[in-house]
Amino acid sequence: MATKVRLTKNELKVQKDGLKRFQRYLPTLQLKKQLLQVEIRKVEVLKEEKRKLQQELRQDIARWVAVFGDGIDLAPYLKIAKILTGSGNIAGVTIPVFQGLEFEALPWDVLTLPPWVDKGIDAFKRILAFDVEVAVLEEQARLLGEELRTTTQRVNLFEKVKIPEAKINIRTINIYLGDQQTAAVVRGKISKASLVAQGAS
Repeated sequence: MATKVRLTKNELKVQKDGLKRFQRYLPTLQLKKQLLQVEIRKVEVLKEEKRKLQQELRQDIARWVAVFGDGIDLAPYLKIAKILTGSGNIAGVTIPVFQGLEFEALPWDVLTLPPWVDKGIDAFKRILAFDVEVAVLEEQARLLGEELRTTTQRVNLFEKVKIPEAKINIRTINIYLGDQQTAAVVRGKISKASLVAQGAS
């Protein structure tokens, strides 16, 4: 529900200042919205690239495990010790940035396990790194998406509510003040005519 505007010169100044402010901030918000849309798209493309690389790696592993596998489970030889992330900033949004994984040094018996286990463990480390990196990219997309929603709401508020409302208020106040000025002139002429008529009699 629109608030009733006061029909005064002070309110006219308030409305004009508000309109200038909204019109000054709107292009910045629109630019931020576009930047966020571009960055979200980049994150989505990067996520798909990582998933594709991971799938290719899985297929490669599956081929040589089928040949050399011997039914050996490599999971007991892999344990993530630490996920390394930094932080970045896109359009004022702080986002996590994947930097790598640290693994616990879990020993395995090189005498009883086949020689391909080294390669297999390295490959599975890369697969796990892809998993974590994709999860970090999903978090980036989520944070950027939230900021995009907020920015879009602000753009819509300015474009569809605040700017039109200020323009209507300015027009209403101008019409009212114009009518008041015209009425004052008419009253002045009537008073002058009345005084002239009284002086003549």
